[in-house]
Amino acid sequence: MYIPRAVTLVAATATSVPLHSLTITKTPNGFTNSARGWNSFGIQANAATDPAFVFNQTSVEQQCDVLASAGLVNLGYSYCSLDSGWSVGGNGDANGRIIADSSLFNMPDLASHLHNEGLQLGVYVVPGGFLADVNKTILGTDITIGSVCSGNNGLDRCNWQYGEDGVQQWHDSVVALFAEWGVDFIKLDFITPGSPDNGVSLPQNESLAVVNYHNAILNSGRQMRLDISWKLARDPSDFSIWEGNADSFRTDQDINNSGADSDSFTAWATVQRAIDNYRQYIVLHTSQDETLSIYPDMDNLYVGNSAPEDGVTDDERFTIMNHWLGAGSNLILGNDLTQLDDTGKAILTNSAAHSVADFAAQYPMRPRNPGTGEGDAQQLQAWIGGPDDTGKVVVLLANYGPDEGQGGFNTTLSGVQNITATWQDLGISGSFAVQEVWQGQDLGVSTQQLSASLDEGQSLLVVMNPAN
Repeated sequence: MYIPRAVTLVAATATSVPLHSLTITKTPNGFTNSARGWNSFGIQANAATDPAFVFNQTSVEQQCDVLASAGLVNLGYSYCSLDSGWSVGGNGDANGRIIADSSLFNMPDLASHLHNEGLQLGVYVVPGGFLADVNKTILGTDITIGSVCSGNNGLDRCNWQYGEDGVQQWHDSVVALFAEWGVDFIKLDFITPGSPDNGVSLPQNESLAVVNYHNAILNSGRQMRLDISWKLARDPSDFSIWEGNADSFRTDQDINNSGADSDSFTAWATVQRAIDNYRQYIVLHTSQDETLSIYPDMDNLYVGNSAPEDGVTDDERFTIMNHWLGAGSNLILGNDLTQLDDTGKAILTNSAAHSVADFAAQYPMRPRNPGTGEGDAQQLQAWIGGPDDTGKVVVLLANYGPDEGQGGFNTTLSGVQNITATWQDLGISGSFAVQEVWQGQDLGVSTQQLSASLDEGQSLLVVMNPAN
């Protein structure tokens, strides 16, 4: 278990940057927390991490059964999410609806299996109708797909003419079928503006796909989460569409490695990038009091397997978890759940740590640079979530180590560093009882600042309650 080298609580003074209220309220589809569970893409993209894994119902059930048997479902890890490849790739059913590849999955049976264990089913979709289905009639209409969907969006699908009669009905028919199966979560990928060029020439704007899927979920009568990706635009106009229709949105590109020979899931350089992309997003919402209605999705979480397989050190695994927890991010594991190591189990079953996620679901953390209280990228960083109505805050101190090219801070301090965040840096005042999260250590009462000596990749996560 990770233990900070030293923690000191002493007095200091500084000039404060105002700490404005930042909260998250109920999402468009009615959720008050971010999603937790497992997604298949990590193993699919890094085949050597689990050579025995075959993307089919048997292997998926083996993975997701662990959410129940290891008790993770009791901490909210309920979603078993299928990524790309679960459905027929080139065409839909007689009405052009997305259908499962029946050689791999029986969706009603899979949903029933999961629901009986207290789990939930997620599926993956992309925008557009199938090019092969342009002459098919949209269910419940006399409208052919090709009359309201044309061209090629780069994914072998046509471009919907959003707003035309028939387009919403097609989305309604697809999600109604999902509801019949028992689907609880939809991941909508390749949304633009966003989704950086990855060898696919995408339409410049697929934002209305988000609106149509949201409306279809409402029309289905079944509550489902809508997660959209990847690295979506953050400008006010586009963000208002994401926030008004989706429950979570990707703040970065894929965090995983990829390739048939890849035997590790991620790398610290990529994690540095993911953390900085969350920072870039959240600082846009710190200049005044603000209430959001969407959760960040920092991409899949790789903290459950051994350090070599995760691709990061054990200290870095805790630091990854600390950031995903404090951000209120989706906690969707990409690991091989059948091979959780002791450190992974300790990370994923710590109830105190997950209470931080519960707190961050309403009070997400934002950066406060030690010494200034600003929100710039820094190697030695402080973050704060809250305060809530009682004055409680969550504080995270981190040493990201030298910038490996994508961290945004461009410094290369090596070894153990002392990080000090004064109450003025954090934008708070008063006396606080400080408790370290992972081991529950009582760190005493402080009136002015928090300091920790942290090695590269280490972090300190504390909960602070008013002492009076």
